[in-house]
Amino acid sequence: MSSLPKISVIGAGNVGSSAAYRALELNLADVVLLDIVDGLPQGKALDMTQMMSVTGSSSRIIGTTDYSDTKDSDIVIVTSGLARKPGMSRDDLINTNTKIIKDVTEKVVQHSPNSIIIVVTNPLDAMTYVSYKVSGFPKERVIGMAGVLDAARFKAFLSLELNVAVSKIDTLVLGGHGDDMVPLKNYTSVSGVPIAQMIQDSRLDEIIQRTRDGGAEIVKLLKTGSAFYAPGVSAIEMAESILKNQNKILPCCTLAQGQYGISEQFLGLPVILSSEGVKKVIEIKLTPEEQKELVVSASHVKELCNFIDESGLI
Repeated sequence: MSSLPKISVIGAGNVGSSAAYRALELNLADVVLLDIVDGLPQGKALDMTQMMSVTGSSSRIIGTTDYSDTKDSDIVIVTSGLARKPGMSRDDLINTNTKIIKDVTEKVVQHSPNSIIIVVTNPLDAMTYVSYKVSGFPKERVIGMAGVLDAARFKAFLSLELNVAVSKIDTLVLGGHGDDMVPLKNYTSVSGVPIAQMIQDSRLDEIIQRTRDGGAEIVKLLKTGSAFYAPGVSAIEMAESILKNQNKILPCCTLAQGQYGISEQFLGLPVILSSEGVKKVIEIKLTPEEQKELVVSASHVKELCNFIDESGLI
């Protein structure tokens, strides 16, 4: 490995591989790609190593099944777990993926006790809670990737609707990563122009619903898998803000401690991401309807976390 920061990606499936590829493409860090299936991470790492002969990146990647290779990682991105299948909700995944995240987190703590963990596994908010509880890390260093992805989907659909550059669209999507996420109309604009001035409210509601169903729409189309390019890249946007101390404001799953009237609960909120991890939760003014939706979304996540606690899974 080189003198670059070190990112370990746990899970060499499509999401993990996409994250690893993006990190190498940006020359952001050296990457360790780990999976329990021998040959899978090694093969993908070798392929990416050969790819970099074309792209010219100086980052390095290794594939492994041995957690000792992840030692002293700066960031660990956790994508391990059962992926959604058609007809399966995120909540259906909770039993199996809780056990997986518990095991992964214990190994991460053993080998990289000073790392920042970015959880991608679904159900996202509940799995971030599991990793936080198991790791014993401060809340700043256990973060869930969801809001970046949800906002990306919302921006993509708005760009298609308006035929404008997606780079000119700003938005925030808060709440749990599921059917009751909360896209914020009042904080959505195109080159500073409020979205309400560009799209009729009824049509905007349809686009918001498509955003909420964004993951399920891809699952239905693929039939044998779920989204991976956008989730992988979204995790790396978070990692980049942390490693480069960019202080980006991004919607991420974090522990609320009184913000928005929600306490001791993981869910998607706007945060500043720095070298510390979550530097600060940003409180913005919501409409009464948005505040109500956020509280409802948080309550659904709380139900999952309570189930995990009461079942003795961690």
